[in-house]
Amino acid sequence: MATYISLWNFTDQGIRAVKDTTKRAGIMKEMAQKAGVTVKDIFWTLGAYDGVVIFEAADEEAIAAVGLALGAMGNVRTQSLRAFSLDEMKGVLGKLP
Repeated sequence: MATYISLWNFTDQGIRAVKDTTKRAGIMKEMAQKAGVTVKDIFWTLGAYDGVVIFEAADEEAIAAVGLALGAMGNVRTQSLRAFSLDEMKGVLGKLP
């Protein structure tokens, strides 16, 4: 399973209903699970992003489906990044010419 980090910001709709953000997180976990994606952790943050979610997914298609479904709900905009563990990065470096 690959690790993905999703950075998110509230939309206008999402911040107006911010009191429901933890309930929406539960809905997101269920939605991700149905797509075969595991939510490892969720953080609400200060700074340039309102939150971070750590996912594990088998492929980019699964994580893209979750990101699109989240966006369609209208509460957040996401940016997802593929993250490499130490061992994965060693494997990448081992493939350098």
